Amino acid sequence: MPSFSLVVPIVLVGIGATAVMDVWLLILARLGVPTAGFAMVGRWVGHVARGRFAHAAIAKAAPVPFENGLGWLTHYLIGIAYAALLVAVAGGEWLAQPTARPALLIGVATVAAPWLVMQPAMGAGFLALKTPTPLKNCLRNLANHAVFGAGLYLAAAALATAR
Repeated sequence: MPSFSLVVPIVLVGIGATAVMDVWLLILARLGVPTAGFAMVGRWVGHVARGRFAHAAIAKAAPVPFENGLGWLTHYLIGIAYAALLVAVAGGEWLAQPTARPALLIGVATVAAPWLVMQPAMGAGFLALKTPTPLKNCLRNLANHAVFGAGLYLAAAALATAR
């Protein structure tokens, strides 16, 4: 478990990496590539808080108050949690001298969450198999999470340079 003195750097790296991913998603959207919004994540989290984990189709589930904001908040909190995981695996000294390999490996590994938990719980199936284009969706997820991993490295490198 990372020490308390690492909390602020971890939070900053998590926010930075998530922002890098968001810029990537914005670029994709501007290029006409479909990207998922975070309202459905917020809807799912809202239903989880009420005791319902799985849905046949989250888009058909009852809306929850502030689901878009809840989705964005969840997205950034998950990014921070993944940054903490990276520091727990690579060690606190990684923040002082970040390298790309552990950040990219953690970033790519985080794709397991949507593939194995979120998509099945939201009605898309494991590995998005219940969607019309599962392979394309999985590859898009993988690319997004690789970009997140690059963001982990870039945010940590910027933070280390600023110190």
